[in-house]
Amino acid sequence: MQAKESKKYHHFSRSEWESFYRNGIPLLTEEELQEIKSFNDKISLQDVQDIYMPLTHLIKLYMNEYESLQQSKGLFMQKYQETPPFIIGIAGSVAVGKSTTARVLQMMLSRIFKRHNVHLITTDGFLHPNDYLIKHDMMDQKGFPESYDMERLIGFLEDVKRRKSPLQIPIYSHEVYNIIPGEFQEIDEPDILIVEGINVLQLPANQQIYISDFFDFSIFVDAEPETIEKWYLDRFEALLDSAFLEPNNYYYSYATGPREEALEMARDVWKRVNLRNLEEYILPTRHHAELILRKQANHQISDVYLTKY
Repeated sequence: MQAKESKKYHHFSRSEWESFYRNGIPLLTEEELQEIKSFNDKISLQDVQDIYMPLTHLIKLYMNEYESLQQSKGLFMQKYQETPPFIIGIAGSVAVGKSTTARVLQMMLSRIFKRHNVHLITTDGFLHPNDYLIKHDMMDQKGFPESYDMERLIGFLEDVKRRKSPLQIPIYSHEVYNIIPGEFQEIDEPDILIVEGINVLQLPANQQIYISDFFDFSIFVDAEPETIEKWYLDRFEALLDSAFLEPNNYYYSYATGPREEALEMARDVWKRVNLRNLEEYILPTRHHAELILRKQANHQISDVYLTKY
C-alpha cells in the first residue's frame, strides 16, 4: 500500500482485528464452509472466527446507522421513508478470493439478520457475451471496464435501491466462459445485496453514475500481484484436471493437449490481460473501499485496513 493511500486507513494486524469482537461462535460449520468456498481457495473456521465475525459485527453497525439515517430523512420530510436495501460491494483481482468472501458474508449475514433477505450477485452476469466481444475485437479486454454492460448494471442497482421486484440478471458460466442465453438469476425483495466483481469500484468512462455510488459498505480483497498470479495458475491447473472429461467445457481443449503449452498460454493471459487489468483498473480503485483485507501467500488474511473517513 502506498504511503499516501495508507494515511486514509487505520491498519490492524490479524490479532488486533480479532480482538474487536470475541463474542459468539462461527455461524457456519466446517462442511458448509468447504461447500461455499471458491474453487481452489483455502479458508478455515479460524478465519471465520478471527476475520469474518468482527467484519459482520462492523457491517451490522454500519447497517444500524444507515437505517437510522433513513428514518431521520422520513421525519424531516414528515412522511414514511422506506429503507432501501443495504448494498455491499466486494472488489479485487481475478483469483484473489472475492467469491469466497462474498459467500461467507452472505451466509453469516443471513443468520445474523434472520428476517432479512440477503442476496448475492456477481458482475460477471453483466459482461457482454462473447459474440459481442469478438465482433468489437475485445476478447483480450474481457474483464476490462469496456467489456461490461455498465448501463444495464447501473440500471439494475437503481431498481434494487427503489425496491423494484422481482429482478432478473443474466447468468455467466465459467465452464463455457460466456453468458448463458436465456438463463437468469432472480433477485426478489433483497434487504441486503452483496455485489462481487473485479469492476465494482471502478470509475467507467462516459458514465454520470458509478457503481460505487450505490454501495453502503465496500471491501477490497488484496494480495501481492505475484501471489495472485500463482493462485491464478494453480486454479487453471485444477480446472484442467476437472475438465478433460467434459467436451463442452471451455478448458477441454487445453485439458486434453500438452500441459506445458496450456500453462504457457495461461501465463501469457495473466500478463497480457489479468495483470494489466489489475495494475491499470483494479488496484487504482483500492482506496475507494471502506475495508481492505490483505492476504498472504498461504491465503490467510494477515492485515485489515479500515477507512478513517
